[in-house]
Amino acid sequence: MQENIEAAIAALKSAPGFEAVTAEECSVSRLGGLTNLVHLVDTGTDRVIVRIPGDGTEEYIDRKVELTNAVAAWKAGVSAEVLWGDPATGVMITRAIDDIVTMTPALFSERAGSPGRAGKALAKLHNSGEEFDFRFELFSMIEDYLKVLSTKDVALPDGYHDIVKAADPVKTALQANPAPLAPCHCDPLCENFLDDGDVMWIVDWEYSGMNDPLWDLGDLSVEAGMTDVEEAELLRGYFGREPTPEERGRVVIYKAMCDLLWTLWGLIQFADGNPVEDFWAYATERFERCKALMQDPAFPGHVAAVKAR
Repeated sequence: MQENIEAAIAALKSAPGFEAVTAEECSVSRLGGLTNLVHLVDTGTDRVIVRIPGDGTEEYIDRKVELTNAVAAWKAGVSAEVLWGDPATGVMITRAIDDIVTMTPALFSERAGSPGRAGKALAKLHNSGEEFDFRFELFSMIEDYLKVLSTKDVALPDGYHDIVKAADPVKTALQANPAPLAPCHCDPLCENFLDDGDVMWIVDWEYSGMNDPLWDLGDLSVEAGMTDVEEAELLRGYFGREPTPEERGRVVIYKAMCDLLWTLWGLIQFADGNPVEDFWAYATERFERCKALMQDPAFPGHVAAVKAR
């Protein structure tokens, strides 16, 4: 839409070095994004990504933290260069990465070696030594999202609180053997991975923070709908070897917990009237998948492996 293009150009003009750009001299393309307006802008001399936050996202995203972490991820060598960002509004300008394909669940199956490349990219981030602002606290975030939802006119899926209660052994196991924290993406949607065939890049740091690094592996496996073979390739790319039972257990645990958390996120989008997709279906599908995994007879063994590390 024309007004979105005008908004993208206006946002770009706020960045140092781009004050003189005009819509007439730029080529502007709308890119994907579940909650934000994202455009690729070619000025003739620069190709940049202009990201404008969606309405209501300030309720649950700290844009100052996001900007700090996006810069750190660039320094880690896994993300796009941040040219400018406004921590007050959340507008961010990054340099476009050339010759890449934006990943999807289907592409993680179709592009040979892509799960392994994603694993290597996550390992590079986690082992970079960079420090992210914010501590990603899974169970605290669940509580925070529930508080946000309590102010909105939306119901939880039947049995949600029962599953949260059933996750108590998971919480106990993770607290008994906490993993060393690392800078993590924490929201590894397939579309946040950009593949050039040799290297996988990672973008979008809205939910990033210091976290158990295996969250990213479990969450990506879920988002991509990876088969057992593809997940094994992801983990070999990450570790450079086969995972231990404890490492494998953490990945499985986080596959369930990410669905538990993002169920609530989806309900917030539904309550806010986000038109991008059917967020009620998104939330209920994730919740049913979480229940199925937690009720699998093998799940307690993975929890025990983490607790007994």
